[in-house]
Amino acid sequence: MFEKFTEKAVNVIVEAQNIAIYDHSDKVLSEHLLLALVKETKGFCAKIFKNYNITYERLASEIYMSLNIEEADLTSSIPFSEDFKRILTKTLNLIEKSGNTTVHYEHLVLAAITDTQSRIPQYLENLGFDIEKSKPLIEKLVQRKVKKDSHPELAENKEPEINLTQETDSLFDNEKSSKVFERAVAKLSTSNYEILGTEQIISSILEDKDSDLTKILRQFGITEEIFEEKLSHIKSRQDEYGGRQVVFTPNAFTAMSLALQTAKELGSSEVLPEHMILGLLKTKKGVAYNIFKELHINDDDLAHGILKPIEKQMPETLTILRLAKQEARRIGRGVVGTEMFLLGIIGEGTSIGAIVLKELEINIKDARIIVEQIIGSDNEYFDNEVVFTKRAKRVLEKAWEHAKKANKTKIEATDLLWAITTEPDSLAMQALEQLGTDVVEIREGIKKHINSNM
Repeated sequence: MFEKFTEKAVNVIVEAQNIAIYDHSDKVLSEHLLLALVKETKGFCAKIFKNYNITYERLASEIYMSLNIEEADLTSSIPFSEDFKRILTKTLNLIEKSGNTTVHYEHLVLAAITDTQSRIPQYLENLGFDIEKSKPLIEKLVQRKVKKDSHPELAENKEPEINLTQETDSLFDNEKSSKVFERAVAKLSTSNYEILGTEQIISSILEDKDSDLTKILRQFGITEEIFEEKLSHIKSRQDEYGGRQVVFTPNAFTAMSLALQTAKELGSSEVLPEHMILGLLKTKKGVAYNIFKELHINDDDLAHGILKPIEKQMPETLTILRLAKQEARRIGRGVVGTEMFLLGIIGEGTSIGAIVLKELEINIKDARIIVEQIIGSDNEYFDNEVVFTKRAKRVLEKAWEHAKKANKTKIEATDLLWAITTEPDSLAMQALEQLGTDVVEIREGIKKHINSNM
């Protein structure tokens, strides 16, 4: 029977048994179940109980005034009373009618408070609990979520893209990228152009012959000499213009914006030359990209060559985002929202962010169930690139800013988890609230661990 129960639902049953043992009862009674439900309450149900000031202490006092339990010899297994068995049966009937496949904590609550054959309703009413008013609220929590054709956060992607012009200062705020920029500007001043293009940026990257990146590029036949020779034959910069003139050519601006986004997705709080090359490869156009094509460079092979040493460093956020994509594919989704970030943090398991969630009794099994209830699932397998929702990108942006403010070179799981708490309407926060925690608990947990490591 209990294989269908979520971990939190199982915890309630175990706690009911523990209370029965503590009371020296020869059976696990419905009263023990009620006490366990209040003691183990999390999420929205906790708010309902709190609203009526239903505490474990008040309930225990009410129950024990009317309940006379005689001490009995205990065996290794205490049987359930008929009331308890009836409520469990009612719980299973609830999930069958609602189309659910698993028993949640809320199913047990709903079955218990509506069981008129036991004394549970009377205990609660004696303490001022309004069952009729609370019942429909809990029923909404246990309703099976209808399969959704699209991700709930995906509609936000229809909004206009944020203008990234104000972020260009972040592109060159570290030593490596700053030197690239200085050399690129110097090259620009010796040419007849006034606007920085992708060709100056790539030329300046190649000029640092001793860097690990230029060594990787050299393996693909891209050297400063070859690039400059190809560049000398370029008679027009038309490929660099797709719109108005800015500090960068429009294509260079696009490439640098993609470099910024790539840095974030790879868990770096700095835009490095590696990210600039990857950003250029994503544009698939421009003077520098055309030279790459003339040299018969395969985009995927070059990108893999650049990513390989980055992946060896195993940045927390890179691992989390990859797990997030795996979680999306697992349920047949081609979209990663904030809820997948949450599953990624839990799944990574070793970071401070994961430890904070573990201490709040949040586990991957229950989190997956809640997420699937919120967004639904599909049978389609997505082999193409998984896309991020606009809200997920915004969370990643806030994590980047949080990491930079703390003078970190990497975005850590705590930065990502903190960023999630700044989006109260996100699917991740909806899932966390149903899992029994809130913004305050999460931020306090992060603060506690960071302070202990200082």
